[in-house]
Amino acid sequence: MSYSELTDKKTASLDFLSGGGEMGERIRNFDWNRTPLGDPKHWQNSLKTCVRIMLTSPQPMFVWWGKELINIYNDAYRFVLGEKHPHALGAPGNIVWKEIWNEVGARADIVFNKNEGTFDDALLLIMSRHGYDEETYFKFSYNPIPGDNGGTDGLFCVCTEETERIINERSLKTLQQMDTLAQKKTEQEVYNQGAKALEINDKDFPFALIYCVDDNGTKATLVASAGIEKEHPEIQQEIDLQNPGIRSKNITTAIRENRIVESVNNGRWKTLPKGAWDIMPHGFVHVPIKAANKKFPLAILTIGLNPYRKFDTVYQNFLQLVADRISLGVNNVIAYEEERKRTKALQELDETKTIFFSNISHEFRTPLTLMLGNIEEALNEPESVPKNFERMNMTHRNAMRLLKLVNTLLDFSRIENGRQKAFYSLTDLGSYTKNLAANFRSIIEKAGLRFIVQADTIVQPVYIDKQMWEKIVFNLLSNAFKYTLSGSITLRLFADNVNAILEVEDTGVGIPEKDLPHMFERFHRIENVVGRTYEGTGIGLSLIKELVQLHAGTISVKSKEGEGSTFTVKIPLGKEHLPAEQSFETPQELEDIISDVYIEEARSLLESDKVNLNRTTENGHPKETSTILIADDNADMRQHLQSLLATHFTVITAANGMEALHKMRSEKPSLIVSDIMMPVMDGIQLLKAVKEDEQFNHIPVILLTARAGEESRIEGYQTGADDYLVKPFSSKELLARIEAQIKIAKKRDTAEQSIYNLFDGVPFAVAVLKGEDLVIDYINQYNLNIWKQNKKDVLGKPLFVVRPDLRASAEPIHKEVYRSGKRFVAKEALVEVSNNEQTEKKYFDAVIDPLFDENGKIIGQLATSIEVTDQV
Repeated sequence: MSYSELTDKKTASLDFLSGGGEMGERIRNFDWNRTPLGDPKHWQNSLKTCVRIMLTSPQPMFVWWGKELINIYNDAYRFVLGEKHPHALGAPGNIVWKEIWNEVGARADIVFNKNEGTFDDALLLIMSRHGYDEETYFKFSYNPIPGDNGGTDGLFCVCTEETERIINERSLKTLQQMDTLAQKKTEQEVYNQGAKALEINDKDFPFALIYCVDDNGTKATLVASAGIEKEHPEIQQEIDLQNPGIRSKNITTAIRENRIVESVNNGRWKTLPKGAWDIMPHGFVHVPIKAANKKFPLAILTIGLNPYRKFDTVYQNFLQLVADRISLGVNNVIAYEEERKRTKALQELDETKTIFFSNISHEFRTPLTLMLGNIEEALNEPESVPKNFERMNMTHRNAMRLLKLVNTLLDFSRIENGRQKAFYSLTDLGSYTKNLAANFRSIIEKAGLRFIVQADTIVQPVYIDKQMWEKIVFNLLSNAFKYTLSGSITLRLFADNVNAILEVEDTGVGIPEKDLPHMFERFHRIENVVGRTYEGTGIGLSLIKELVQLHAGTISVKSKEGEGSTFTVKIPLGKEHLPAEQSFETPQELEDIISDVYIEEARSLLESDKVNLNRTTENGHPKETSTILIADDNADMRQHLQSLLATHFTVITAANGMEALHKMRSEKPSLIVSDIMMPVMDGIQLLKAVKEDEQFNHIPVILLTARAGEESRIEGYQTGADDYLVKPFSSKELLARIEAQIKIAKKRDTAEQSIYNLFDGVPFAVAVLKGEDLVIDYINQYNLNIWKQNKKDVLGKPLFVVRPDLRASAEPIHKEVYRSGKRFVAKEALVEVSNNEQTEKKYFDAVIDPLFDENGKIIGQLATSIEVTDQV
């Protein structure tokens, strides 16, 4: 019976078959004669409704009608059918879905026999719809369609495929299991945990093996397995990668080429595990577990593939993620182990350095004691020559500084070795602290600062090691003085119910917020801070912390950059927190530290004005000498260099790089001698600023440093220094280096001037322009005649400041020459020249050439032109 015959019958209407979409068209044109639907009079309203809903819904739906279970479905369901479409249209359901009929047929029987609906959520069905057996999951309901006689003539199904969701959730759970790899401490633990995570997912991993690869890539050893015993007869315990057999060929390729390689089970393996499935894997895949910076992978992950899942991009990416998680875990373990070894080596090195510092500190103390003794005797002798008195004072101050450093290193080594023995005695802390602070009053007030001491009488008992407390107080006051240039320094001492509290507050430069957490770390120093000096070891505050902790106390700091800092020390009251055998009611007779060293160090930070900076001849007229600019934050070093150079040169000084930069621009020195380590602006920054300034980059710069060694010297030259001297140096060597650099600079200036002299008489305009601002460094008379200006009015000024009338026409050209470094040539260029409020149109042949330094960097331009107005 054809469609036209069915529609001709007036007993029933098949207008429901006119639904929209491709499936509606297919149903209308289907040859229902070969698969009869039955007498049209049996088409009931319920069936019509189901088909109408089905044909217009985006949800996958189908109808099985009659005893033959005739298959009618909508557009969305065709994607469920896969390659079964379009042959499934009109075919019996038990034929279309014969591979899953055990499951769905039983549910259809319930509908037809019991007139009851069914519902399943995420039911596993192994379908064959794309040419292979496939793991799928569906949520679906079967509902009866009533017939004429009240029975069930059809089945209506609404379904949702959940395969992708189920597989994604399963994959995510496996990857979450891999997160625990980060907690493992050895490679074997990582491999074992990785195998356990894979064993849980026995659908995607019927079995898995992990082979560890040796560093040379010659051998792979089985180290972990999932879903299979390590001793399984069909797997290899060890693989010779240099002579692999047929069974090991693909795994060897994966290792050698560091890439994923797939294998097919062509019947060679007979008894491998099936995992969650009823059949063995059809294939395997070998995934490298990669290592950072290594030619071969750390290991290889061999996986038996899900036999009901296509090895597509999604599956492959999932396996790669698994391998990457294992790789990350192993690499973390390797990094941790390397770090542990490095830490151990550093600890051993630290112990060695501690022993070295301890030994060398003891060795230094003997010669220092002899030096200080002789200097002090010479200072106290009435017969001492007056002109040597200041020299001996400077030597004494710096020997004391060296002794302070030696003592600090010795204290550190004692604390490191656990040999720093404290002797705590009952002390009137208020009076003792006041006496200590009094030592600093004269030097602080001499610097123009206010010194406020507020030390309360503490009635509760306080036990301290007096030597250590002296170091704590002096270090804090010394630091405050070093970084407070104006305002005040305040020392407070008071107690609460638990602690004796010492506060040292200043109105100094403050501490940057990023440095606050590191202030008590060893060797930490704040870069480019404004202060009286950059000198120091970076161990003062860390030593204080150690000494405070020996008292079971704490130290902290609060600071705001530009406003000042407050250091707070808290020492517990009483002696219950202290070792009984080290606590005494009366002070112990112990060797006193040399307290004067802190005062002398502070005094050395004040400016010295004892050297006359302007050298003169015997008749009182200034000597015509070169000017040397000295930049050093140490006042004694500035004074020393002045005394060496003042008889040969005019000397000016600066306490840091920024001050030196300002003085260079006003004084125009012939040469700069600069220390490297300085506050505000260091020597390297000063050097860069000089060399990047076209007006002053010809000035030679000699750097001074305390770092010895060939590498330091090379580094100095690489920064652009003209010369480099390592402390200590002799006065003769310094003078020789300075004179050599000045001679070289003068020859360079003479050679440059000789070239300029050649341009003076040429019959065309010449100008030398320096830097991006095009500062006029030279101009010949021909050019000045065109401009109708004097040389003194234009030299040292930017071109377009002198000639603003040329900006519109010439500035783009000069900028392009400076940007590209290429010559510019123009013939008969029209230029409007304004002189004395008159504007003339002139024509010029012009050439602009870039000028380069020895490193190929453009530093200026040579502009030449000749007027051709008459010819034009």
